[in-house]
Amino acid sequence: MDKRKRIFHFALEGNALKAIELTEQLAKDILENNKDLQFDLLSLHFVELVCSRKCTEALEFAQTKLGPFGKEPKYMEKLEDFMALLAYKEPEKSPMFHLLSLEYRQQVADSLNRAILAHLNLPSYTAMERLIQQATVVRQCLSQEAGKDGPPFSLKDFLKS
Repeated sequence: MDKRKRIFHFALEGNALKAIELTEQLAKDILENNKDLQFDLLSLHFVELVCSRKCTEALEFAQTKLGPFGKEPKYMEKLEDFMALLAYKEPEKSPMFHLLSLEYRQQVADSLNRAILAHLNLPSYTAMERLIQQATVVRQCLSQEAGKDGPPFSLKDFLKS
């Protein structure tokens, strides 16, 4: 569990190469069997190079590590978006700024975490996460129903009554 947490945090912080290294130590075949995840992690590293203004290094990395993915049509559009970041002096102001966001890193880190959990035959969501998801949906439904006839649903008020 500690190693999985470390992997998650490395991916979330943008240290994709360290996340890849630890993932391969934990289970070598995860990334070999999940090319989408491998591409996403390598892309995170590319983005970090671009953000660090290491454009030459980013280009070389793209050619050697991301280039082979260009043979598959499903990666071409993503590759073009990532490569377009190099064209901007300030990539965070480019139309592809979402690729630099914490939300994108979060998405990749979550995918990696779920892949590791699945590999270890563990549920991809904890019981608490599932409970929160279910409670959120129930609350939304109750709020919509209550909103038709009166004030929005409040669990606190409901428990008091």
